[in-house]
Amino acid sequence: MDSALEYKLKRILGELKGKRGRHTELVSVYIPSGYDLNNIMGQLEDERGTATNIKSTSTKKNVVDALERLIQFLKLYKRTPPNGLALFCGNVSERDGVQDLRVWSVEPPEPITIRLYRCDKEFITQPLEDLVTPKDVYGLVVIDNKTATVATLKGNNYNIVKKLTSGYHGKHRAGGQSHRRFERIIEEQSHEFKKRVAEVVLETFMPISKDFKGFVVGGPAATKEDFLEGDYLHHELRKRIIAVKDITYTDESGIRELIDAAKDDLGELEMIQHKKLLQRFMKHLVEDGPVAYGSDMERALDAGAVDVLLLSDKLSPEEIDRLYEKAKQSNAKLEVISTEFEEGFQLWNTFKGKAALLRYRIGQQ
Repeated sequence: MDSALEYKLKRILGELKGKRGRHTELVSVYIPSGYDLNNIMGQLEDERGTATNIKSTSTKKNVVDALERLIQFLKLYKRTPPNGLALFCGNVSERDGVQDLRVWSVEPPEPITIRLYRCDKEFITQPLEDLVTPKDVYGLVVIDNKTATVATLKGNNYNIVKKLTSGYHGKHRAGGQSHRRFERIIEEQSHEFKKRVAEVVLETFMPISKDFKGFVVGGPAATKEDFLEGDYLHHELRKRIIAVKDITYTDESGIRELIDAAKDDLGELEMIQHKKLLQRFMKHLVEDGPVAYGSDMERALDAGAVDVLLLSDKLSPEEIDRLYEKAKQSNAKLEVISTEFEEGFQLWNTFKGKAALLRYRIGQQ
């Protein structure tokens, strides 16, 4: 899905989810792709007639007015949009006795198949949320002799599932039988630790096997190889190993290191795509290449020189909309970047959330 469309949909969803009705008076309507609008308007006319029987005067007025507003709104359409239509209407005033009747319409970026009419205390947003919620889940496992971390990676975010420690204390200096006994204890500790890590991996990823695309394992060479070659992982999970990477750390910083090391193996993920764009921006910046930020970015946008506009999701919606409208005029691509990962945070913190990859260099002022 186009990053700008996804951002706009997420913003509308955030607004809708923040609205509450005093009673069951917020109306949600979902119209599937290809459905006859006359049938929907007929249904809403019937619902308006039924609503006149509501006992509460204020609730009756709010529901009837919302349905009337939706009927009039639908008359503006000659046919259902290609991907369907979602409508939301209701009194969202925060002051008792004061009506603030508002309508939201969403032409989804992907087809919706659900047909729904609902009158409730909140708007029904789940069918649209499903469109912008990343479905593919990747696993991340980092392990050495002392610690291990298991995480999931979905869309633009990773989530730490479990941190484990082995209780390993290092090598024993004594000789003879004491030394051999201590070595056996260490081996047993290591074996039990790897078993615990494998159990967490199994408990985390087997229940989501439908959406689980595979996982990446990282850590110092010897330990992770022992973990992978030993009889620890479930045979179904063995088939899901995408890549194995040598990395230094096995805590949360190790998870970030692993994501970076495996970026070519996880190339379809939005986070990885955004990382690559920002790393490309930084490379060109160091080499004095075709990039811009700050006032130079605005000038490049006005000149039609922007290829990819990189905006932080921390910017105000109004600012993103303003720059998006400019970008559309020259067919520049827009990417709205999360601050949940290092490069995204750097875009916000260092470049005030605005940067661009250019089609050609422009003179600086």
